[in-house]
Amino acid sequence: MLSYKRYAWLCVLGAEVAYVVCLLGAYLPLRTERAELLHRTLLETLPGFAWGSPLGFLAGAFDIFVVAWVFGAYFVWMHNTSLIYSDGTSDHRESLPETNPRLAH
Repeated sequence: MLSYKRYAWLCVLGAEVAYVVCLLGAYLPLRTERAELLHRTLLETLPGFAWGSPLGFLAGAFDIFVVAWVFGAYFVWMHNTSLIYSDGTSDHRESLPETNPRLAH
């Protein structure tokens, strides 16, 4: 079973790293003008985000934090509930035929 706290923090870490890389990449002229416009427009959908503003950067980071935490908690909940069987057990070994006589048939 996954740990809510650990997995949610890992999701937050990954999302924040991606956010910073995205912001840094937006200032590099490696794309077409249309692709740059799309990139900037997508980041501007974050509430409170503004280009070049330290407060806008922090607002965007907070938005990413909230979304990543909610995603991590939801993913862990879905994963952990999928491991619980109708008889109330949650041991992974019970799903193997050699350790569970009910599945050996």
